[in-house]
Amino acid sequence: QVQLVESGGGLVQAGGSLRLSCAASGSISSINAMGWYRQAPGKQRELVASITSRGSTNYADSVKGRFTISRDNAKNTVYLQMNSLKPEDTAVYYCNADLVGYYSPRVGNYWGRGTQVTVSS
Repeated sequence: QVQLVESGGGLVQAGGSLRLSCAASGSISSINAMGWYRQAPGKQRELVASITSRGSTNYADSVKGRFTISRDNAKNTVYLQMNSLKPEDTAVYYCNADLVGYYSPRVGNYWGRGTQVTVSS
């Protein structure tokens, strides 16, 4: 049983910072990549940032230079440091992982339930 749990969301004023965490737990053999997506009301879910097990990162243009994704492989945890937050960053942020379980024949994709980030003007 694999589970992803996000934490760290909340309400912050424009220009402020938040740090999101996502911990993967369960019978995990290896994690290929983890990432953060977000979805605002009435909009499509979009990729915010991702990171591979080797540390290679990818960012959406809208957050590049403001957000930093990092990973603690020993803890199976990914972080998203969000600085200089803007009202347009307001969304539900979802953790995502491509991983292989001990009893799974191939890589599977998993989602957390999301954490709300609200940035006030």
